[in-house]
Amino acid sequence: MKFTLSWLKEHLETDATIDQVVEAMTLAGLEVEEVENPAEKLADFTIAHVTHAEKHPDADKLSVCTVETKDGTKTIVCGAPNARAGIAVAYAGLGTYIPGLDFSLDKKPRKIRGVESHGMMCSTKELEMGEDHDGILELPPADYEIGQPIADAMGMNDPVIDFEVTPNRPDWLGVNSIARDLAAVGLGKIITPDIPKAKVSFDNPQNVRIESPEACPAFAARVIRGVKNGPSPKWLQDKLKAIGLRPISALVDITNFVTFDRARPLHFYDRAKVKGDIIVRMGRDEEFAALDKNSYTAGAQDCAICDESGILGLGGIVGGESSGCDADTNEIIIESAYFDPLTIRQSAKRLGVNSDAKYRFERGVDTGSLVDGVELATKLVLEICGGEASDISVAGDIPADPAPINFDPALNARLTGMTLPEDEMKSILERLGFGVETGPNWTVTVPSFRRDCSEGADLVEEIARIHGFHNLEAISLPPLPGRREPTATLTQNRTRLARRALAERGLSEAVTWSFALQDHAKAFDGGDDVLRLDNPISSDLDCMRPSALIHLLLAGQRNADRGYPGAALFELGPVYRGLNPEDQALSLAGMRRIEIRRDWSGNQSPDALSAKADALAALSAMGANVANLQMSKPTGSYWHPGRSGRLQMGPKNILADFGELHPRTLKALGIEGRVAAFELWPENIPAPRKKSASKAKGALTLSDMMPVHRDFAFIVPENVAAGDIVKAAKGADKQLITDVTLFDVYQGKGIEDGHKSLAIDVTLTPHDATLTDKDIDAVSEKIVAQVGKAGGVLRG
Repeated sequence: MKFTLSWLKEHLETDATIDQVVEAMTLAGLEVEEVENPAEKLADFTIAHVTHAEKHPDADKLSVCTVETKDGTKTIVCGAPNARAGIAVAYAGLGTYIPGLDFSLDKKPRKIRGVESHGMMCSTKELEMGEDHDGILELPPADYEIGQPIADAMGMNDPVIDFEVTPNRPDWLGVNSIARDLAAVGLGKIITPDIPKAKVSFDNPQNVRIESPEACPAFAARVIRGVKNGPSPKWLQDKLKAIGLRPISALVDITNFVTFDRARPLHFYDRAKVKGDIIVRMGRDEEFAALDKNSYTAGAQDCAICDESGILGLGGIVGGESSGCDADTNEIIIESAYFDPLTIRQSAKRLGVNSDAKYRFERGVDTGSLVDGVELATKLVLEICGGEASDISVAGDIPADPAPINFDPALNARLTGMTLPEDEMKSILERLGFGVETGPNWTVTVPSFRRDCSEGADLVEEIARIHGFHNLEAISLPPLPGRREPTATLTQNRTRLARRALAERGLSEAVTWSFALQDHAKAFDGGDDVLRLDNPISSDLDCMRPSALIHLLLAGQRNADRGYPGAALFELGPVYRGLNPEDQALSLAGMRRIEIRRDWSGNQSPDALSAKADALAALSAMGANVANLQMSKPTGSYWHPGRSGRLQMGPKNILADFGELHPRTLKALGIEGRVAAFELWPENIPAPRKKSASKAKGALTLSDMMPVHRDFAFIVPENVAAGDIVKAAKGADKQLITDVTLFDVYQGKGIEDGHKSLAIDVTLTPHDATLTDKDIDAVSEKIVAQVGKAGGVLRG
């Protein structure tokens, strides 16, 4: 919704500046989106006087003008046919930006056919003040001073305010209602002029029949004879152009003015083109040519305005060409009706029509403005186009005003915490147009333009809004007695630490959709049972994601397409594999694109083990005992069968899958290259055992003895996992053995086919005394025996 400051001041007596108006609107709940001040873009343009003009010596269509400007006497070369001495012009100095041409003048004088030109004399189109580009703007010099800002000279110093209208406040679609709210907050005094009743010269000859009252409960009509349609006056054209509307003719411009001034859509019919009665009924699959140059077909669900010969237009949406007013119109019918908002909304959406009338009717137009709308339009028609008016006829029944509200004044303090005197609350409601009868409980009469108010809470909102939410005192909630438990859950605390650990490893956190494309979901074992959405927000987000990796992979590919191939991303969020609660799980997923990175120490590239290291780092941060995890193959078909693994505690408790993704899955998503990834299930990590109530940390135990390292090499079958050997060695003596690491894997000469050699480093840490050779030999025997049980034989 747009309006100018001067238009507002026709309804509101105020000295407020544009900034004060915008602030008051914002505090009153009117969300201002933009303020456009034409004077700002015209600030560099001023009035200048042309004192002399002569033909250019080397060009027939150019003139060399001597111009008195704010910068002194200047020579300007101009190609306009009306450039001559004795006129005032719009002067643009060197370096000025010309909005209508979207370029800036040179900062130095420019030679045009050998003559230096020091600026420019502008047309209205170049100033974006009109469409005339055939000649420069010319004004009588006696009326305008040299150096006067062009915005002041042309009356363009009128800011335009654009604000967002909430669906529940259709009255804000009229400037008069905006003024009412601003007057209520104390910005000024409401001065909206009363609408006079026109002199009735004859009985209304136009009959109106309503056959579908559910779509159009009421229809007010008046006939005006002897009108002369032509261009509207300058004041009306300027108002409409300021808010972005194109003036068409006096009759059309009047309907647009009333629509924006009072939020009352109207329609004018050329009565000579209407055959018999006007009939309001539902459509019968009738096609008609509309005033917006499109054709529409009115069906049984659409409210049609018809005459005896057929359809004239869609009620409340768009009129038809067949009954439109033109230059030959001398008798009109004024329509001011009330249409059902739901019917208007459904018809406009189905037919793809958008209009200012539809925008208002679908939100609900003031039912009390039917007759007043006709009277205001009549006043303007008689003043601008002449003629004489009939009486007003109203077909149907105008909907009753909203029911009064039984209001307890104490509700305001109870809901908002604002303790206001009852006189102030009463005054606020009355300034907004409500009627108030006081008593133990108030009876509040709701005006016809405020059908959004139906209960006491609505009135409390109005009182708080006008008093100002910024005046609401900030009061802390009272502290709860006793000790308060932490609000974060164990999983929340664990995942916070895991996210930090992954970030430390160079991964960036992403937040993506929980929705996915069905084809992408199927690539991650979604199958035909993916959770399809009945009403997706987008055609490529039509089901719930079975894996958080989907959008991470797509994001990584988008980065690669833009020249950043080494994306490393992770996300914490839910995944969905069925309709039951247990089918939704919390996932911590991450990916690294496998791109070779050149480095002085050698080319480096992430791989499946990089994903494993990421998973272990996150699990360790969440408190999982990673040293005791078992390895197996993941069951998901989207993992590479030879370059992936699974971390689990026992046969059923799966903590993570990691490795490279299957090329088939990457192809289904349009991912180029290879990707290493991991998926963790934080909720599967067992909760820690409950500790004593003491918050003190346990004593740090360090050995005073030097640790001893012993190396072992075992030959094992090729299918034996190295982790099983490391785990077996650790379990040989849990008191002395503090660490076991794998440092070599060998297959080749000297090793039987189908076997491999695993070399491990065992760290022995004594606590009571230095280890003797006998002690070390005893532990070594235990290690060999324990590894033997896991399938390893000491290499000779």
